[in-house]
Amino acid sequence: MDEKYMARALELAALGEGAVNPNPLVGAVVVKNGIIVGEGYHKKYGGPHAEVFALEMAGEKAVGADIYVTLEPCSHYGKTPPCAKKIIEMGLKRCIIASLDPNPLVSGRGIKILQDAGIEVITGVLEQEAKELNRVFMKYIVEKKSYLFLKCGITLDGKIATKTGDSKWITNELARERVQKLRSKYMGIMVGINTVLKDDPSLTARIENGRDPYRIVVDPNLEIPLGSKIVNFQDGKSIVLTSQKNVENKKSKILLDKKVKVIYFEGKNFKISEILLKTGDLGIDGILLEGGGYLISKAFKEGAIDGGEIFIAPKILGDENAIPFIKGFSMENIADGIELKNVKINSYGDNVSMEFYR
Repeated sequence: MDEKYMARALELAALGEGAVNPNPLVGAVVVKNGIIVGEGYHKKYGGPHAEVFALEMAGEKAVGADIYVTLEPCSHYGKTPPCAKKIIEMGLKRCIIASLDPNPLVSGRGIKILQDAGIEVITGVLEQEAKELNRVFMKYIVEKKSYLFLKCGITLDGKIATKTGDSKWITNELARERVQKLRSKYMGIMVGINTVLKDDPSLTARIENGRDPYRIVVDPNLEIPLGSKIVNFQDGKSIVLTSQKNVENKKSKILLDKKVKVIYFEGKNFKISEILLKTGDLGIDGILLEGGGYLISKAFKEGAIDGGEIFIAPKILGDENAIPFIKGFSMENIADGIELKNVKINSYGDNVSMEFYR
């Protein structure tokens, strides 16, 4: 029964996807005498936590009840009061937790507060499922780095564009709808300068109630056109990563005037790990890597990709000069090839995808 109610809490937690970052996805269910009397989930960043919604729905029925929570109840005052304290005040007798708080500075504190108040605490119920749901948060809170998720659409022979650079549209509409959901899910979206020069993309989430991500452009030589869409949103969510040598470049000042954040790195060959640390410092917990081929290849070479979804369309270009989604490797043996882990196959009409995680 514990797994049944925790599974429901996980379903609720997933409803907050794309709205709570950089906070975790959390769901809560209050059960009394085998009946669910309260449910809730963390709906938006800065808003009440899942336990608050569930306990308020339960009201007086919370006394002597059990509460199922997908993540250890918080023990500190932040944007909201500690949930562990509210659970005690509402008179619950048992707290079942899927996953502990991954932050080593606070992990276990919520549990201790509950136990000291005489509440029975059970942990580890559907723990793996809870950790998978919060992959982004788990990495961000422990490593202080942005989580990196790859997205690319390829032909059956592994191309992302023809030799002329034409890439619209490789994948079908269903696959592209999924991409818009990914853009809304992740706080940031990253592309290389060549993608901007060729396509002038908006990098927005074109879905109802979607949240536009931070738009991140890797641009070592500061080639980004001042008339590009990314530069002219002027909403403070466009970021250009460039070389330290461009600090005095007039374009840098113009970009800043347009509310574009410019971040400088040594040299021109920025390491992906350094980028993820910088974006993590900005509070961006997860980034969708959309390409192009150079950045994708670099990320694979560095082992920086945490997960991804590669969409495959039933199209063949058959042109060795067409642009591949990955290159620059020289493997002499099949056994030496990069092997994707924890693969799940998804269908989008006549397109398929390989979803994978480290």
